[in-house]
Amino acid sequence: MELKRTAIAILCATFMLSGCTSDADKEGLLDEDAAPIVNTDGAESDAYNVDSATVAEVDLDSSRELSAVEQLMQSGEFSDPNSPLSKRTIYFEYDSSLVLEEFIVVLEAHANYLMSNPNQHITLEGHSDERGTREYNIALGEQRAKAVFKMLQLIGVMNNQIDIVSYGEEKPAVQGHEDHALSLNRRVEVVYK
Repeated sequence: MELKRTAIAILCATFMLSGCTSDADKEGLLDEDAAPIVNTDGAESDAYNVDSATVAEVDLDSSRELSAVEQLMQSGEFSDPNSPLSKRTIYFEYDSSLVLEEFIVVLEAHANYLMSNPNQHITLEGHSDERGTREYNIALGEQRAKAVFKMLQLIGVMNNQIDIVSYGEEKPAVQGHEDHALSLNRRVEVVYK
């Protein structure tokens, strides 16, 4: 009788644990590689439970269609290095949110494009270097994004075409502590969506 109880307890524990799957990437979603594959059509399967009659090679790079934004960024003036529209990063001096004169032409080009395409939207992502507190850098990144927003607004871009977000020091463009790396992290990125 004791052996029977032990066997039942082991079977119950096995069934309970077999229903649990691990979430290796911690995203809260079932991992595809952990999910069992069930063959319900009676076709012959290989050792990995894959129907050998329906396996085909797929080139993921060539089969993936480009999104409208990706197509836009790879076409015309957006991909021409001589066009101001190809420049989508506005840099700032240390501890400043003043838009430098050299970037006015770039912002005018983006403003003209947005005014000609009222259904197009952008996000202005404000960034800072690592100097200062986290809170200060978030505020500075926001001030930089708002300065670019105001300039675009003054040129004529509609408010509803622009979103603002600040990452502060959280998403550096370049790793490093030297002046050049820090200067590349003080920026606003114009992201078309």
